[in-house]
Amino acid sequence: MAQPDPREVVTTKALTVWLAAIAVYIVATLGRSSFGVAGVNAIERFEVDASAIAVFTSVQLGVYALSQIPMGLLIDKFGPRKMLVAGALVMAAGQITLGLTTSYWVAIAARVFIGVGDATGFLSIMRILPYWFPLKKTPLFSQLTSAMGQLGQFLSAVPFLWLLNVQGWSVAFVSLGAIGILVSLAALIAVQDSPEGAAPESASKPETQRHSLRQSLAIVFTSPVCWMAFFVHWMSMVYMFVFGLLWGMPLMTLGMGIEPSTAGMVLVINSIVSVIAGPFMGIISSRAGSQRVPIALVFSLGQAVAWLIFLSSPDPRGLVAVIVLNVIFALLTPAGNYGFDAVRENLPNNVVATGTGMSNMGGFTASMIAAQGVGFLLDYSSNGASYEWSDFRVAWLAVFAVWAFGFAGALVARSQFKNSTRGVVVVNEQDPAGTSDTTK
Repeated sequence: MAQPDPREVVTTKALTVWLAAIAVYIVATLGRSSFGVAGVNAIERFEVDASAIAVFTSVQLGVYALSQIPMGLLIDKFGPRKMLVAGALVMAAGQITLGLTTSYWVAIAARVFIGVGDATGFLSIMRILPYWFPLKKTPLFSQLTSAMGQLGQFLSAVPFLWLLNVQGWSVAFVSLGAIGILVSLAALIAVQDSPEGAAPESASKPETQRHSLRQSLAIVFTSPVCWMAFFVHWMSMVYMFVFGLLWGMPLMTLGMGIEPSTAGMVLVINSIVSVIAGPFMGIISSRAGSQRVPIALVFSLGQAVAWLIFLSSPDPRGLVAVIVLNVIFALLTPAGNYGFDAVRENLPNNVVATGTGMSNMGGFTASMIAAQGVGFLLDYSSNGASYEWSDFRVAWLAVFAVWAFGFAGALVARSQFKNSTRGVVVVNEQDPAGTSDTTK
C-alpha cells in the first residue's frame, strides 16, 4: 500500500522527523536561557559586576545573530540533518567547558561555541517544514516549533535551577552538555531532510535554479520581505529575550525581593503560556496573509504599553503584577515569527533557510544591544551599590529605546514591501487553485 505524501497530509513520519529536530531546538533554548536563572550565581562565580555578566548574554546572542546567515547557507547546502547533529555537539562542548572553568574569558569563549551551535536549531526546522508538511499547515507548525522551544525555558527554570542550587555550577552545566550529546544522536537517527529527496510543495511560487553564494546573499539582503521580517522579529522578541535570557531573574530577586524559587515559577508560567499561545498564533498567521505585519505591530505595541505600566510605579511591583506582565508578553511575543511565514511564501525555496536566518537575526541583535544597555545603566544608576527597583526602572530605558528603533524599522520595511509587490498577484495558500487570488 502506497504511503501518503507528507506534503498533502500530516504523516506519522513527518511528525517523527519534526519532533527529533524539536528535541535539539529545546536543548538549544535550554542552554540559551540557562543564564536567565544563573546570572546571580555567575556574578559570584566569576567575581564580576552586572556589565561583565551582561557580556555573557550579549556574546552568545551576538554570535547567534551573526551565525544566522552563514548557518542558513550551510543548511541550504548540506541539509538540516547534518547541521542539527553538528550544532548539538558544538553546544555540548561549550556547555561542558562552561561548567568546568572558573575563568571569565574561557567562559566567554564557551558561550561563543554555544551561540554557534544554537544557530542551527530553529533554521533547520524551518527548512524541514515545507518538505515534510502541507504548505497550508506550515504557519501552524512554525508557531508550534517556537512554542515547543519555550519548553527549554521551563527546563532551565525548574530542573536546571534545582540542579544548580543543589549540585552546583559544574554539575548543572556539564549535565547540559551530556543532554546535548544525546539529542545529537536522536537527530542523527530520526531526522531526514526530505521524503525520499522530494522537493517541497509550493502552491504559490516555482522551484528555482540553484544560486551561487553571491546571488543568494544578494536575494536576501535586497529583499524587502526579509527586512520586514527582521524588524518584526526585532520589535516582538526584545522584551521576552532580555527578561528571560538574563535580566528577569535579577529584576525579580534583587529589584522586587522575590525568592529565587518563586521567580523561577514566574518563568515557568511564561513558558506554559507561550506554548499554549503558539498554535493560536499559527492559526492567525495562516489566515491573516498580508495583514500579518499590522497585527504584529499592534501586538508589539501592546507589549510596550504593558511594560510601561509595570515600571511606572516608584515602588516595587508585587508577584501578581509580574505574573500578569509575563502572561501578556508570552501571549503577544509569538507574533515575531509572522515574518518567517512571509519569507517562506515570497523567497525561492533554495534560499529560504538563508532568508529565515537573516530575519531571525532581528530579535537576537536587539536583545544583545538591549541586554548590554541594561547592564551599563544598572551599574550607572546603582553607582556600585546593590541593584534596587529604581535602578531597574532606569536600566529598562535601554530596552524601550531598542524596541522603538525596531518598531520604526518594521513600519518602513512594510511600506517598501508593499511598494515592491503592488500589482503583483499571488495565490492564496489556502486556495492553490487560484479561485480566490488576492493582490498584496
